[in-house]
Amino acid sequence: MVWTMLAKLPQYYRSLARWLFLPALAIVMWGELKPSTHGPEAIWDKVLHFAAYFGLAGIATIALGRRKASFWAAFALAVFGGILEIVQSFVGRDAEWGDEVANVIGVCLGCAGAWLTLRIVDGLATRRQSN
Repeated sequence: MVWTMLAKLPQYYRSLARWLFLPALAIVMWGELKPSTHGPEAIWDKVLHFAAYFGLAGIATIALGRRKASFWAAFALAVFGGILEIVQSFVGRDAEWGDEVANVIGVCLGCAGAWLTLRIVDGLATRRQSN
């Protein structure tokens, strides 16, 4: 029973990721565009940007699988982060290059981490099915 579940785990991951992506995207948009009640916090702010885009890229990559589409999704997320940085300047927030750099690094590492995770899980499921 456990091995059967393990074999279906990639499907579960992808299904869950498809359901989580849009709510996660909405939360990131809200976080970037809501009025700021505090001043710029150089390190903490960059960590939040990194974590948000790491998560988005990881979710998108798991939802799409290890295909070329996941790279296009990562590219789109990096561009989306840049657009949100520009929009921030129109809603009373500070647009910063450092935030976009943190976004892009988060996207790259989130995509890479998800690819590695999918490769390991797919490998475990394939190995078990061949036994």
